[in-house]
Amino acid sequence: MNNMIAEFGEIIDGEWPDGAIQGRRPTQEELTRALQVLLTRQCVYSSTPGLGRTYDIIRAYSTFFERYFGTLGYRLVVSPRDQMVALSVPVGETRYDAVYERLRKDETIVLLGLRLLWEEALGTQDVGEGGTVETTTGELVDRIKTATQADPPDEARLLDILRMYQRQGAVRVGQRDRIEKVSPLTILPGVSVMVPDSYLEELLLWAAAPGASQDEAEAQVA
Repeated sequence: MNNMIAEFGEIIDGEWPDGAIQGRRPTQEELTRALQVLLTRQCVYSSTPGLGRTYDIIRAYSTFFERYFGTLGYRLVVSPRDQMVALSVPVGETRYDAVYERLRKDETIVLLGLRLLWEEALGTQDVGEGGTVETTTGELVDRIKTATQADPPDEARLLDILRMYQRQGAVRVGQRDRIEKVSPLTILPGVSVMVPDSYLEELLLWAAAPGASQDEAEAQVA
């Protein structure tokens, strides 16, 4: 950890040996904010509003962020194609983080539905710029019903869950259409970090299993 502190100082002093960001080097406040943002949001994009140069700083000093978060048991994901940086949580390992708490059953099912819609769009090449997929809450509800053979959360609860995942960089929620009674959704590539391929099949089997209790249904964001 002392090495991490030394590298932090080298970056803000402009003495980082592995290259530098274009233009002005980050201040101590900017570098601290980048660490905090990535830890709390999990997936950060170049287009994420209100974060200043956070994405550019993480990209420019990715080896520092990789080593820093590696000490906490995370893997840094850098996707220039999607203009995304993210933290991947290893599957199957016991976690003690306050941030990565276990999910409730309905939260897990919604996350599964988002991942399936994103995966299906990839298969049909119906993916927008930056790896995004346009859909609606209506389509999400239908996909949840098909995958789990169970009723999805009601509309109010569904929107609460989606807003939580919006903060983590898995989806963007648009304004509700009062006539169609659905909300537009933009599924972001970060959903593949939160539900990796190695976890998807296991989650599908669980979601389709009858009689799972609330405790048994909890799943870890990955």
